[in-house]
Amino acid sequence: MGPALLLGLLLSRAGDLMALPSSDCVMAEQLCLSDSTCNATYRTLENCALAKTRLLSLDHDSRLRCLNAELDLGNSSLLHCKCHRRMKRQEHCLRIFWTVHSSMTDGYLNLETSPYENSANEEHWKTDYNKLAALVSGSQLAGDATNPCLRATHICNLSKKCFRLRTDYASICTKGAASEDVCDRRKCHRGLRNFFEKVPEDFTKRILFCPCQDEFCGERRRKTIVPDCSFQYNTKPNCLWLLDSCLEDHICKSRLADFQQNCQPVDISPDGCSLHNHAACLQAYMGMIGTPMTPNYVSNSSVEVSLWCTCENSGNQKEKCDQILGMFESNKCLENTIWSQMHLKQTALERQEDLFYSSSLSFQGDSASTSLSSAMSQVAEGKTQRDSSKQSSMPMASSVFSGAVTSWPSLALFLPLLLSPH
Repeated sequence: MGPALLLGLLLSRAGDLMALPSSDCVMAEQLCLSDSTCNATYRTLENCALAKTRLLSLDHDSRLRCLNAELDLGNSSLLHCKCHRRMKRQEHCLRIFWTVHSSMTDGYLNLETSPYENSANEEHWKTDYNKLAALVSGSQLAGDATNPCLRATHICNLSKKCFRLRTDYASICTKGAASEDVCDRRKCHRGLRNFFEKVPEDFTKRILFCPCQDEFCGERRRKTIVPDCSFQYNTKPNCLWLLDSCLEDHICKSRLADFQQNCQPVDISPDGCSLHNHAACLQAYMGMIGTPMTPNYVSNSSVEVSLWCTCENSGNQKEKCDQILGMFESNKCLENTIWSQMHLKQTALERQEDLFYSSSLSFQGDSASTSLSSAMSQVAEGKTQRDSSKQSSMPMASSVFSGAVTSWPSLALFLPLLLSPH
């Protein structure tokens, strides 16, 4: 039997799409559109989703037609498809998911099924974080051992991707952030999403959840996302308005559904989480950053997080508003997840790195003459070697944090200044 004939038999009915299982909604859509029955059903669902997007009220017959269209998909792969984090056509994939599951968006409490593939099934990044951390620990960039946020920043700056994407969003978000309604919040959010999606979590988690002992460190942590642009408004909007803005955006709606699923609190659970998966909850929380419902730390001296909104003047929807705010302010699962990340037991390698990190504080002037670029050339290999040789050609600059002189790109010094307290 030829391949063309076999494919024709598989696609002879919409239900047969289950014979070609696909977790990718983009691929599942292509399979559906190639079948006339499934195609017609899918077009009906598109019209239903469009009507909801435009806040058009559907009569009884229209609602029934939409529900029947979703049921008509049966066991097709389109009904069970998921999207992958960091995929190139993520927004298109999410649009397909919500087109098929448009009935799930009727209320806040129905957003409990995440459109994202289980993170345990996704490919894990191989990173050079430990190697770069060792380089920082043994150099004059080590700075103050009591400020792990500063150390995490220096390690990020050694990674080409982490440095570039962090510089990108910092540049966008700080432009006009000090004045009223001048910064481009949409572009700022996009830059933040790029950073947290494309930079390995070894870097992003340590920057965002660095454990602090004082308010100077806490302020750096709170300012990681440039809150003047990405988080705060001149006045706090109502949380219901914030939710409506989120549900109108496929990315935000998807991240919210993912957050609800993976950070669902349960009182009887020892860790406070229904799924007992702190890694998934942490990933879901970071996914909310760069959306209309961006959360952040409430102060420099606390690890509590919240949304920038209020439930005042919510009328008869006060209870619903409190639920939205409570997802972040009164969420034991999220609280325990963040605490666990900040107090992870160190591996033997990390303890060794911290030993180097602390001892490097005693180095002053010529006693710390070994430059960072030479250390990189001895330890790093391949691409890291080429990056270090480029950095070593940069003009010498005086570190504002350690008082040491080292070969370092001027932007690497400028960026921490943007995000540090004045």
